[in-house]
Amino acid sequence: MKAVKLNGFGGVEVLEYGETPNPVAGSRQVVVEVAAAGVNFMDIGARQGTMGGGYKPAILGVEGAGRIVEVGPDVTEFREGDRVAWVFNLSSYAERIVAPVDSLVKIPDDIGDATAAAIMMQGLTASHFATDFYPVQPGDVALVHAGAGGLGLLLTQIVKLRGGRIISRVSNEGKVAISKAAGADEVIVDREGKFAEEALRLTNGEGVHVVYDGSGPSTFQGSLDSLRRSGTFCWYGPVLGGPGPFDVMSLPKSIKIGYAVFLNLIPTPELMRQHTNQLFDWIRRGDIKVNIGGTYPLADAAVAHEAMQSRATTGKLLLIP
Repeated sequence: MKAVKLNGFGGVEVLEYGETPNPVAGSRQVVVEVAAAGVNFMDIGARQGTMGGGYKPAILGVEGAGRIVEVGPDVTEFREGDRVAWVFNLSSYAERIVAPVDSLVKIPDDIGDATAAAIMMQGLTASHFATDFYPVQPGDVALVHAGAGGLGLLLTQIVKLRGGRIISRVSNEGKVAISKAAGADEVIVDREGKFAEEALRLTNGEGVHVVYDGSGPSTFQGSLDSLRRSGTFCWYGPVLGGPGPFDVMSLPKSIKIGYAVFLNLIPTPELMRQHTNQLFDWIRRGDIKVNIGGTYPLADAAVAHEAMQSRATTGKLLLIP
């Protein structure tokens, strides 16, 4: 089969599209023929060797959707022919993957493969951010960084479902309309991390109730400055780097700050399936829409990475074997 392998760490030149042995299902595993694989910033971090935590895959990718073509021993939850989606299952940039059953959810008949592949990591993350990490209440104001990206668009819609108001930050004017179409009430265009003054102006000087910031160290101070008294700072996304050491006693206005790590969002298969089914329900009711900003042949994974890194894309990017 064909797959996108890493030939070292670095730029997109280390991505190698070529033949690799077909996977074989072991105990409590299945083999899935991949219909679509999601592209994430953590894939870029893995390619660059900056992810840490021992994450050094031979084949990139952690999420996708497809159809089971082989069932290993001791599998009772799934059978050959089932359509499934997965998250945080390594080696997803391939025509086939082997997946432990605990990483899988069944795709309903009325949800397409591309939609399922696009919703897993970012949809589960957005749901956790707005319903658990900071349970948004009617009237709350949220500042969403990268508001026209895959996560930002889903987060915007879920916050609006809960009655919140969205201030979205995007990197250029071309993304304003996309962010507003997802429900953003106001949009700040900023590439330099100079957004706090405008966020305060839009909230009559009070600041926002919650900031969702995965944009790296350049926005950290601005996000702090944008919060109101007892506001919540949701910091996530290790690829762009952390803020560096800071004095906790210097934090202003009794704010609360936390680092949202993906694997903490869904610690059990049951919880993952519960939250995924909620996402599927929202999609079928039209409460949220999945924006697929680009699809690329699997062989063009390097092109997809370059597009994502350029910040020129919106929505979710997918690879199609």
